[in-house]
Amino acid sequence: MSSLFTQFDRIVIFDTETTGLEFDRDEIIELGAVSLTAEGEADSMNALIRLSPGKTLPPFITDLTGITPEQLEREGVEKAEACAAFCRLFEGAERPLLVAYNAQFDLNFMYHFLRPFGCVGVLKAPRFLDALTVYKDRRDYPHKLEHAIVAYNLGDTAVNSHRAVDDARATVQLLSAMEAERNDLAEYLDLFGYHPKYGVSGRRIASVTYRAQPFQRTIPLYERTGP
Repeated sequence: MSSLFTQFDRIVIFDTETTGLEFDRDEIIELGAVSLTAEGEADSMNALIRLSPGKTLPPFITDLTGITPEQLEREGVEKAEACAAFCRLFEGAERPLLVAYNAQFDLNFMYHFLRPFGCVGVLKAPRFLDALTVYKDRRDYPHKLEHAIVAYNLGDTAVNSHRAVDDARATVQLLSAMEAERNDLAEYLDLFGYHPKYGVSGRRIASVTYRAQPFQRTIPLYERTGP
């Protein structure tokens, strides 16, 4: 990701595991992130997070992630502690970049996660990069992280385990592979693609440009015009 470090002094790649898909109703149960500088990995975090009183963990989430209610209660930290750990990854950064695979989903959840602790400001400093948007411009459907790992032959070192820090580290490797393939990652800064039929999922982020991203890969998304 050397090209990105010409613009940024810190790149934080993160991932969440949640109780469901509704950012204003469901909760983050695991938050993992890797903080990079031009010299390499500077820091990382991985935290299981206890549910709010009265909230429960759906069985299908346990099936997907392997995370159990008992594990959350035994190993989980309070939301404030996870929030503080995430914010520390940006300390000292003057020009941060925040990256996720399907960033629209994760950023909507992070806004609601950070807001009760007065920490939403940490999302205002960085610019954003959605690795999923880049991947959709590179390869045909399907577009899950596990498919990207296979497409770029990363299976020996990257794993899509549906555990947050594993998926964040897999995204780090994916970005490096995509940069080696075509050096245009910077063109996707603050540019998120969305399904032309279903529109933008969740709330739009003010600093992000949204464009419909069809499956037919004729030109890169950053060369398209219109909504």
